[in-house]
Amino acid sequence: MSSFTDTPEGFRSGFVSFVGRPNTGKSTLTNALVGEKIAITANQPETTRHPIRGIVHRPDAQVIVVDTPGLHKPRTLLGERLNEIVKDTYADVDLIGFTVPADEKIGPGDRWILENLRTVAPKTPILGIVTKLDKASKDQVGAQLLALHDLLGGDAEVVPVSAADGTQVDVLLDVITSLLPEGPKFYPDDHVTDEDTEKRISELIREAALSGLKDELPHSVAVEVDEVLPSPENPKRLDIHAIIYVEREGQKSIIMGRDNRRMGRIIHNARQEIIKLLGQNVFLDLRIKVLKNWQSDPKSLGRLGF
Repeated sequence: MSSFTDTPEGFRSGFVSFVGRPNTGKSTLTNALVGEKIAITANQPETTRHPIRGIVHRPDAQVIVVDTPGLHKPRTLLGERLNEIVKDTYADVDLIGFTVPADEKIGPGDRWILENLRTVAPKTPILGIVTKLDKASKDQVGAQLLALHDLLGGDAEVVPVSAADGTQVDVLLDVITSLLPEGPKFYPDDHVTDEDTEKRISELIREAALSGLKDELPHSVAVEVDEVLPSPENPKRLDIHAIIYVEREGQKSIIMGRDNRRMGRIIHNARQEIIKLLGQNVFLDLRIKVLKNWQSDPKSLGRLGF
C-alpha cells in the first residue's frame, strides 16, 4: 500500500484489535485512544457488530484500532456470521490487546477466548491490558496484572489502564506503538475512521435504542438508515429517515415505551449525537418495524448487511 507522505525514519504503523469477554471496556478503550466517539458503548454485552477502525495519528506512528464483536459461543446464524468476521480479523491484525477488567477475576471465559485466539491467529503477538483501574483497589490491580501475566505466559507485556478517566492511555499507546512493525501511513492525517457516515448514524440510533434496556434485546435490534436528504424547508438541515427493526411485537412495545415516551427519548438522544457527528442541524424520522426472527433468516441478514 502506498504511503500518503514521506514517512520519517523508524515510523511504525499497523492494526491492533482488542479482545476480551463482553463488557471489558474494549469500545471505551478504542474511543479513548482515538480521542472521539467511534465505537458505540452500551451496558449490554456484545453491542459491537462491525469491525470499526479508529485511527490514532502520532508523529512516530499510525495505529489503526479494529473494533470487533468479540468471540462468543454462537446461538443464531447472526452469531455464527459474527464469529467468522472476528476470526478473519484476528488472523489479519499486527497485534492483539487481550483485555480483562481489574475488578473481575480471570475465569473460564477468558481462557476459552485465549485458546481460540491461539488457534485462529497463532502468530499474532498478544499484549495484556487490565482495564477499569478506576473500579479497583491498588492490591486488586496488582493481583490482576500478575494473573494476566501468568495466563498469557512467556514475556508478554501487561499494561493497566482506565479508559474512563484516561489513566495510562498514553502509556498503553507507547507500548502498542513499540510492538507494531515499521511501515508507512495507511490513512491520510485527517481520517479518524473508515466507517461510512450512514453506518455511524445507524450505530448512534442503535445505541440510543439500547440505552437503559435489560440484556434481552441487544441482538434483536437492528437499524437501517433509509435516506439522508437536504430538508426542502431548510437548506441548513438534513432530514434523516431510519427504521429500527426488532424480532417480535413485544420488543416493539418495549422500545416504544408507555405512551411512546421511550421512543421520543430515543429520537431526542440519537439526534443530539448525530448533530455532533455531522456538525449540522438534523431532523430525525424514526420508525419501528417487526422483522420476524431476522437473526436466523439469511435473507433478512443480507438485507441488513450481515
